Amino acid sequence: MNFANTPRFSNQGLRPGSQLLLCTLTSLALLVGDSQFGLMDRTRDALSVVLYPIQRAVNMPMAAAAHIGEFFITQTALKQENAELRSRELAQSARLARLTSLEQEVQQLKALNGLRTNSLQAGQLGEVLYTARDPFSYKIIIDKGLDAKLAAGLPVVDERGLVGQVTRVQPLTAEVTLIIDKNQMVPVVNQRTGQRSLLYGYGGGVEVRYLPAAADIQQGDLLVTSGIDGLYSEGIPVARVTRVDRPAGASFARVLCQSIAGVQSSRYVLVLPPRAAMPPRPAPAPQPAKPKKKKDTEDEG
Repeated sequence: MNFANTPRFSNQGLRPGSQLLLCTLTSLALLVGDSQFGLMDRTRDALSVVLYPIQRAVNMPMAAAAHIGEFFITQTALKQENAELRSRELAQSARLARLTSLEQEVQQLKALNGLRTNSLQAGQLGEVLYTARDPFSYKIIIDKGLDAKLAAGLPVVDERGLVGQVTRVQPLTAEVTLIIDKNQMVPVVNQRTGQRSLLYGYGGGVEVRYLPAAADIQQGDLLVTSGIDGLYSEGIPVARVTRVDRPAGASFARVLCQSIAGVQSSRYVLVLPPRAAMPPRPAPAPQPAKPKKKKDTEDEG
C-alpha cells in the first residue's frame, strides 16, 4: 500500500477561514452567555483556585525583595534616629549637669552674700582656682590677693563654716591652708558644754587632741571657734564630733571630727576681715611692800 499518496489527517476537515469563523462565533457566544447568564463564573473560580499558588510563587520574589528593601531602609532609619536620640540625650544630660552645677553655685553665692551682708560687710568673696601642687599639703589658691588687700593670717569660710586660713598672698592670688592640713590648729569650744579645746588637722581630717579622757564630749557635738586666739571670730562652725575613744589607762581621749565646711568641694569662699585689735593685756598689779622685820629696824638704829 502506497502511503505517500494518502492525504494527511491534519489536512482534512475545515479550512482555516472556516475555523477562524467558528472560533470567533464561539468566543462571541461565550462572551454573551457569560455577560448575560454568568456561564463562566464557576470556571473562573476554579481557575483562580488552581492558578493562585502559581501567582503567589511568581509574586514571591518581588514581595521578598520589597520586604528586604523595606527592612534595610527601616533599619537604617532606626539607627539614624537612635543615634540622633542618643546624641540629644547626651547633650541634654550635659546641659542638666551644667544647670545643676550652676544652681549649686548660685545657692552658694547667695549664702555667702547673705553672710557678708548680715555680719561681715568687709569680707572679700573669692573663687577657688585650683589646689596647690604639693600632694602632701591641703591648700587651695583663690583669685584674690594684694589687689583685694588680703594679708596672711586672715580666716576663710564658706556658707557652712570655717575652711582655713590665708598663709601666702601674691599680687593677684592667695594661698589658703585648709583646716585639715597637718600644720593647722584652731582653738574651738564645744557648743553644748562650753569646754574649750584645740582642733588639729592631720592631713585629710581633723581631730581634738590633748583632751582629758574624762571630759564631757560625745558624738554629734558641734565645735565652733572660741575666739580666744585673736584670729578667728567667735562662733564660726568648724567641725562635728564623729567618734570618741577613751582607751583604758590613757590620759587623753581620742576625738575624731568631720569638718562642717566643704573644705575640698567649695567653689567660692569668703575671706574675713581682720578682727578688731584686742585690748592690751593689763599690767600686773603692784606688789605691796613687805614690812620690815623688827631686828632689821633695831640694826638700822
